[in-house]
Amino acid sequence: MADLITVEDPDDPRLRDYTGLTDVELRRKREPAEGLFIAEGEKVIRRAKDAGYEMRSMLLSAKWVDVMRDVIDELPAPVYAVGPELAERVTGYHVHRGALASMQRKPLPTAAELLQTARRVVIMESVNDHTNIGAIFRSAAALGMDAVLLSPDCADPLYRRSVKVSMGAVFSVPYARLDTWPKGLESVREAGFTLLALTPDEKARPLDEAAPHTMDRVGLMLGAEGDGLSTQALVAADEWVRIPMSHGVDSLNVGAAAAVAFYAVATGGPRS
Repeated sequence: MADLITVEDPDDPRLRDYTGLTDVELRRKREPAEGLFIAEGEKVIRRAKDAGYEMRSMLLSAKWVDVMRDVIDELPAPVYAVGPELAERVTGYHVHRGALASMQRKPLPTAAELLQTARRVVIMESVNDHTNIGAIFRSAAALGMDAVLLSPDCADPLYRRSVKVSMGAVFSVPYARLDTWPKGLESVREAGFTLLALTPDEKARPLDEAAPHTMDRVGLMLGAEGDGLSTQALVAADEWVRIPMSHGVDSLNVGAAAAVAFYAVATGGPRS
């Protein structure tokens, strides 16, 4: 059973895992280095726990103690009970959901390990917006993608914002980082995957014509918001594919585009 500890000092060293959560640069460096990530909100905390992540501690406002009682009673990690004002001073923002947990990261699998059993893989290049990362993982989980591969410079899927937006889907879709880019794509192709680059370029083939749902193994490549896939990534692809647009719209947000494309990979999707 966890200890319930009331804390009244924002500088208490036991709260160190939760300090400065709004400082993106600090947290982006610190969390992977220290092997931790922050889960926010009851559902996300429970999903992280159910996915097998070890809990380091919880930070709860008073009204969430009873809600999380079963988790508190089950786990040995300390639970810090704090007031809303103190929580804001520690974290740097108003903790609306009233419940935070510091979780221990797991070692990432290698890309080769994921490719052994996957058939539908998401491949992201330079996607650095944490909201987009979370949205893409949520769609990948909902629409049956098997795994996610990240270029070395993609944002951290376990950053608090990504975890929150994904509603914990980052825990259910396995992911790995490619060691090199775009050279790492060669190993994906060698594993039997057809590499499809999603781009609004008019030279790209409409997704329904490409029929990715009929392919044995598909790697769907997504680029960052605005810039899209790099020239090197496009050259490395087997085929360019696009989502047909109407009413003068040239493209979708990468999160929305990913959801449409995942549906097409899984089922064939809507017809153009």
